[in-house]
Amino acid sequence: MSFQPVLPLAGYAGWSFLKRTMARQQVAQQASPVQQRDEAYFREKIGKVTTAEQLVSDKRLLRISLTAFGLEADLNSKAFIRKLLEGGTLKEGSLANKLADKQYQKFAAAFGFGDYSVPRTAVSTFPEEILAQFRARSFETAVGQQNDSYRLALNAEREIPALAARKTSETAKWYAVLGNAPLREVVQTAFGLPKSFSAIDLDQQVAVLRDKTRAAFGSSDISQFGDPAKMEALVRRFMFQSQAQEQGAGISPAAIALTLLRR
Repeated sequence: MSFQPVLPLAGYAGWSFLKRTMARQQVAQQASPVQQRDEAYFREKIGKVTTAEQLVSDKRLLRISLTAFGLEADLNSKAFIRKLLEGGTLKEGSLANKLADKQYQKFAAAFGFGDYSVPRTAVSTFPEEILAQFRARSFETAVGQQNDSYRLALNAEREIPALAARKTSETAKWYAVLGNAPLREVVQTAFGLPKSFSAIDLDQQVAVLRDKTRAAFGSSDISQFGDPAKMEALVRRFMFQSQAQEQGAGISPAAIALTLLRR
C-alpha cells in the first residue's frame, strides 16, 4: 500500500497539524515499501541512462524523474518529453526555454541530455539529487490526494522563497509566479481574485498583484518572501481564502480579515 498522510482536520487547523507532524510523516513515507522500491530502482538504473530516448522508454524511471519536478502529468507525453530533453537549455531557442512553466527548464537542465556529451546522469551525486526532490514532491502529491490546498501551500513554501532569492528583477519574478500554475493559484486565491483574473493583460495582472501585495505586506516585491514570517503570512491568507471558497458564504470576507489580524 502506498503512503497515506494523516490529516484528521480541515482548514487552517488541519494545515497547522500537518506542519507540526510533517517531519514524522515524511519519515513514514520514506519507510514505505513502495517508496523504497522506487528509490532502489532509480539508484540502480539511472546511471546507465545516457540518452533522452532511454529515459522515456523506461516508464518507471520517467515517472520518478518527472515527479521530482512536479511534471508527472506528462508521463504519457513521451515524444514531448524526449524533444524537451534533447533540446537542452543552453540554446536560447530550445523548447525548454520557450515554455512559460520553468519547471520544464529545470527538468531539462538537471539531466543535461541536450547540453553535454556526457549527461548529468553519470554524476555520482545525481541519483540522490533527484530522489530528494522526488521524496518532497511525492509527499506533496499524497497530501494533495486528500487536500489539494495543502499540496499547493507546501509547493509554495518551497518555490516562492527560492524565487525570492533569484538575482533577477522583481517584475521577472512576478512573471515567473504567473507562469507557474500552482503558484499563480496560491497568490490569486490569497488575494481573493477570481479565476477570470488570468484572462486580463499580463502586465495588468502583475500590477494588480503588486498593489495587493504592497497593501497586505508593506512591499510589492517577491523578495520579501525570503523572510519565513512573511511567507507564513502569505500561506495563512491562502488557507483562509481557500476555506472560504470551499464553504461558499460560510465565512465572510470580514471574518477572514478579522482572523488574519488576530494572528
